[in-house]
Amino acid sequence: MATIKEIAEKAGVSIATVSRVLNYDPKLSVGDDTKKKIFEIAESLSYQKKAPRKKLTRRIAFVHWVTEAEELTDLYYMGIRHGIEEQANQHHLHLLKYTVHELADIPKDIDGILAVGRFSKNQIDQFKQLTQHIVLVDSDIEHTGCDAVLTDFRSVIRQAVDHFLTLNLKQIGFIGGKETLQGTADPVQDIREHYFREYLKEKELLDERLILLDHFNVGSGYDLMNQFLQSPLENKIGFVAANDPLAIGALKAVNEAKIEIPDHISLIGINDISVSKYVYPALTSVRIEKELMGKTAVDLMMERLRDDRQICKKVYIDTTLIKRETT
Repeated sequence: MATIKEIAEKAGVSIATVSRVLNYDPKLSVGDDTKKKIFEIAESLSYQKKAPRKKLTRRIAFVHWVTEAEELTDLYYMGIRHGIEEQANQHHLHLLKYTVHELADIPKDIDGILAVGRFSKNQIDQFKQLTQHIVLVDSDIEHTGCDAVLTDFRSVIRQAVDHFLTLNLKQIGFIGGKETLQGTADPVQDIREHYFREYLKEKELLDERLILLDHFNVGSGYDLMNQFLQSPLENKIGFVAANDPLAIGALKAVNEAKIEIPDHISLIGINDISVSKYVYPALTSVRIEKELMGKTAVDLMMERLRDDRQICKKVYIDTTLIKRETT
């Protein structure tokens, strides 16, 4: 595992700056460029440099659901991007990058589309008008008629909840959010929340008072937990957060309230972004193999381009519970 000192040396900043950036310190006054550099180094230190790429011939539209600024708030998407860029380099693919707001700019003579994130049916129909070679990554809502690289979130939620149950926790809550896909009017229920409700109901442990919802970022996790802590704790509680930033924000609120972790509140995040091991206490998280998801998407694209495969594939990548100090 890379140390904060190694990250600081590569980034050319102080150890204190790295620590505060990785802990999402809101009082730290550094620019987004510095934050991005630190996060990029933390995510990619384990990579090996590959041979220089040869002449590129295939033009692939890489459509990202988040902007670079938004990527800094959830390094999950940075990990997927790294995997795509690395594997595309190996296959000599030329990536043309677009955000979800730039779909009209994708050229009609594109060889294929790699799309990361949650897109509406109308947006995917737009992709299909441009090319038959489409690979979606992390699209757990719409992926009919396309290749897709997915995470089995039913299994992810069960891994987290089962870990709490082995610790004899009977009060288990969820910290999440809602999203409205571009071009749609109503927010959709997050698939992680859906499976959490389903599994807790099956276990006869579902308590609506412990479902905390806002947005999927550090600030929301902090605010939701602060609001929850206005009432005194009667029993030990475990929370599953829909992603690590939410869990990190909640962790900050619990630390400020001087409530002991994990003695009174336990936390499990999802994704296991690089920051999770550096926060205090270190965050237990269900690891999603972000880089492998990106690389697998490129491999699927190469199958389509090379073999002209017409039958769509859905590839699910295994996940692993990483136990740390918050449980």
